[in-house]
Amino acid sequence: MDIPVWFQVGSLVILTLILVADLLIILKRPHIPSTRESTLWVVFYVTLALIFAGALWFLGDAQHAGEFVAGWLTEYSLSIDNLFVFVLIMTQFSVPRRYQQEVLMVGIIIALVLRAAFILLGAALIENLSWIFYIFGAFLIFTAVRQALPEKHEADEQTESFIVRTLRRFVDISDEYDGAKLRTVVNGKKMLTPMIIVFVSIGVTDLMFAIDSIPAIYGITQEPFLVFAANIFALMGLRQLYFLLGDLLEKLKYLHYGVAFILAFIGVKLILHALHVNELPFINGGHHIDWVPEINNWMSLGVIVGSMAVATIASLISSSREARREKAVTEPGR
Repeated sequence: MDIPVWFQVGSLVILTLILVADLLIILKRPHIPSTRESTLWVVFYVTLALIFAGALWFLGDAQHAGEFVAGWLTEYSLSIDNLFVFVLIMTQFSVPRRYQQEVLMVGIIIALVLRAAFILLGAALIENLSWIFYIFGAFLIFTAVRQALPEKHEADEQTESFIVRTLRRFVDISDEYDGAKLRTVVNGKKMLTPMIIVFVSIGVTDLMFAIDSIPAIYGITQEPFLVFAANIFALMGLRQLYFLLGDLLEKLKYLHYGVAFILAFIGVKLILHALHVNELPFINGGHHIDWVPEINNWMSLGVIVGSMAVATIASLISSSREARREKAVTEPGR
């Protein structure tokens, strides 16, 4: 069953208005959100996503609802992983905490624009080139391997350092922030503030994550509306989640393994699907390979939830053990 056009248009308009209202609140009242405020916003956005899934079930069918939930959870897990990089950027450039909300919101807007472009590009490729699933699948498996390796984070830091060096070579940038402004005046000379470096770094990070995430979501659904909706819901509430998790992000040290497993699983799923709809002449004579199994979205949903749960629980158990060992060292007499 097709999703009604009025629902697609109406829901995207409403979600856009919510995002705009969220941005206006930040611009009008920049502040450090309390734990209670962040929790309420995160619960609101998660509840909104579940209501949206229920509406899809009612107006469409269980398949569309399942595809959205699986896609949303995949993008949400990737977005949480994105937060780790945001934390590194904020720390590296010493962004004042009260202005971090604005930085995060700009990052979310950049991410939405980039992902929208990749979604449209991906939809066009899938519509005209069925073999693109082979490329997507192989790329996700490669990304999963890279995600699981510690060298990935070192490479990300080197990329950011290169960006900073390049900017400073061609643009005059002050050493101090001037609130959340991008431009300031130092000794009568107009200069850009370090905030421009932060925005560029976050933009590049968003680009890298968009390249990873769009093939992943297309491994779950090829419906552009569901792909875009899953990305919007995954990014909504991300800045509140940043402040809610806080130091907990550092404790989730195995989360990237869970994300890597999800990407590898979806990569295999995409390759199996590519074989099932194969049209490449040098594979099975250009015919579909009907005996190849296809993984349904309910199994995908189970794998996604299970992977994140195992990674989170393992991280918290490990952090708890490390805390007990440190306590035993510092307080040997107890």
